[in-house]
Amino acid sequence: MDRDLLRQCVTYHGESLFNKLKCEQTENPDFQALVSDLCKASYESTLVEQFIARKADILFCPSWKTTAVKEEEHDEEEAAEPYAVMPPLELFMEVSYDERRAMLYRDLERGDIVVGRINNIREYGFFLTLLSTAGGLKRDIEDLDLSALCHIREIPSTGSHDDPLSYYQIGDFIRAGVKDIDRYQEKITVSLHQASVSRSLEHIKLGVIAREELPVHYSRSLSAASDSTETYEPILRRCHGYHNPSVVDYLLERVGISDTHPPSLMRGLQSKLFQEDDFASAIRKKQSTSWALKCVRAGVDHFKHGRHVEAMNEYNKALEIDTNNVEALVARGALYANKGSIMKAISDFELALESSPDHRNAKKYLCQTLVERGKQLEEQEKLVTAEGLYRRALSLDDTNPEAQDALHKITDTIQGAFSEKQKLHFVIFFSIKND
Repeated sequence: MDRDLLRQCVTYHGESLFNKLKCEQTENPDFQALVSDLCKASYESTLVEQFIARKADILFCPSWKTTAVKEEEHDEEEAAEPYAVMPPLELFMEVSYDERRAMLYRDLERGDIVVGRINNIREYGFFLTLLSTAGGLKRDIEDLDLSALCHIREIPSTGSHDDPLSYYQIGDFIRAGVKDIDRYQEKITVSLHQASVSRSLEHIKLGVIAREELPVHYSRSLSAASDSTETYEPILRRCHGYHNPSVVDYLLERVGISDTHPPSLMRGLQSKLFQEDDFASAIRKKQSTSWALKCVRAGVDHFKHGRHVEAMNEYNKALEIDTNNVEALVARGALYANKGSIMKAISDFELALESSPDHRNAKKYLCQTLVERGKQLEEQEKLVTAEGLYRRALSLDDTNPEAQDALHKITDTIQGAFSEKQKLHFVIFFSIKND
């Protein structure tokens, strides 16, 4: 077990994790040798603590360290796109402006590469409006109103220009290395000298670039941002790299992981025997429910604005995520009923009630839909079947006036028809007898 990693983890997560480690790793001699060095802190999330404690011997195994990560060939790779180059994940999340700015200043380091557009040229240098990062860290930051100064001494001189600044114009796209970051004052200075970038990014050329050379993830962010209906999966599927049959092998090689002996947090994968405790089914269920409800809310919004096809797509997506999601079933059932697909609506309401027998809207809508189906059957002269549906509707809501009225009328009709049939039988019987 890696001493520094374990000490750092216990320092961050606190006494509760430390106690669980002592319980879970009692027979691990590597852990016992480190007990005296571990410190105490506080941490609130019991689930995370338990996970780390149970998996400590795997999490802090030295084999997790990868020493030969393949360097990124920026220009060539993005042109060929051996893997899907996506817009940054925060584009699809609800992350506030202030939080994104704070995260950018937290994560940006000297030696990183940024792309910007010249907005002002002065005698001592030029200022950039930052658009995105372009190497290592991948963020699209055009909307964060960030600027950076490139001092004249950070601009390489060219043989054709005595004044380095004369080569540049307002509006030029510039790829530059991060020279310095003042996180307190929120100031960034950049350089066009190749020596300003980290060794892993030395192959990326700095200076003026054409629009076509802007980072692929930035260009796709612009496209996604212009269409509010765009979601992560369709963009992913449109990426050329997504369809590369060798993408898994390529990515494993990039991060230095073997596909024959993969490091896994699942003991079942290591021993080739899966154990039930290795699956966080409760967490997965909670996540699926949350994601499905987000789709349902989007579908309801589409429905309110008359976009029924989009609404149905959202409800179906919700049920793909969480098969028995009651709210999705009820919402889809209501849409089916609205479109006249009565049997499909009844099926969805029944499934919803199987999962949640007391769901108010499911009972209400099923009752109404059963009455509507009963009326259809009456028109087809299937009176007995219609009567059964009315009775079933009243079993869900015995105060429903429409169901009560429909049952009363059809009962009278059936009884009247039975009386007429009996009279006919008597007439036929006496006629035969008299003959």
